[in-house]
Amino acid sequence: MRRLSAAAPARTVSPYLLLTLTPFLWACNWIVGRALSTSIPPMAMTFYRWLFAILILAPFAWPHLKRQWPIVWRNRRVMLLLGVVGVGSHNALAYLGLNYTTAMNGVILNSFIPVMIIALSWIFLQQRLATVQFAGVAVSLAGVLAILSQGSAETLANFQVNRGDVFVILSMLLWSIYTICLRWKPAGLHMLTFLFVIACIGDTGVLPFYLAEMAVGSTMTFTLINVLALLGVALFSSVLAYIFWNRGVEQVGANVAGLFVHLMPVFGTILAWLFLDERLHAYHIVGIALILTGIYVTSRGAARVVAVPFE
Repeated sequence: MRRLSAAAPARTVSPYLLLTLTPFLWACNWIVGRALSTSIPPMAMTFYRWLFAILILAPFAWPHLKRQWPIVWRNRRVMLLLGVVGVGSHNALAYLGLNYTTAMNGVILNSFIPVMIIALSWIFLQQRLATVQFAGVAVSLAGVLAILSQGSAETLANFQVNRGDVFVILSMLLWSIYTICLRWKPAGLHMLTFLFVIACIGDTGVLPFYLAEMAVGSTMTFTLINVLALLGVALFSSVLAYIFWNRGVEQVGANVAGLFVHLMPVFGTILAWLFLDERLHAYHIVGIALILTGIYVTSRGAARVVAVPFE
């Protein structure tokens, strides 16, 4: 454990720097996923990303896993749910969506997650919402609609669903469900044990879909650039982002840390403009403004739920 502590962020590193780096690393994942969508199919992207993350985590997580295996086994149903929903299905749908929509749309739509979490908590956990919070949900929904309709009344009147955006929204729904289910995360489980186990579960769940993808002729092109990109996503967006996030939450608390999630669309739109030559339209700005306004209104007086990241 001492060796791992040496590799983890030092105590002198600002938690605000760590919490700023985390959404930046998540946004980078969306840019890489979009850039490689033509050479790496979505199931292959999901499978190899988490396979590499598992290999990176293994030497650090294994000592904890051996000691805490009884806890993992006693809570195997919860771990199975969190692994399948939070790692496998969520990521596969996100990468699938990036085959049909822009990275900019993807990162902006991710801003709707906090409101979706609050709405699901109200529906399934009977957590009461004030009238102003219902209004916040409506405002955020208007922001999502502004992006999906590209800000055109004519497009809205003749609305045709962009399947890429739909896959992204379904991915967000699964992430929101995962976040709510974190309340059942086994107490006392080391963060590396937890991440390693659900990564193994999620990647095993993706394997049949990856094999089916290959069976229909959709195969990954194994080039040096593709492999290095997958290793980078595994290391930075899966492993380091998780460590940075948890260290930041530990030092400043979940309420403050949760605010940093909303830097993701800011980083994502800038990166998409710089590296993917995607255009920032007025409807993107309007959508961001409405979504963030809705989040602010909805989260006032509501308990903030913060998830460990798998973006």
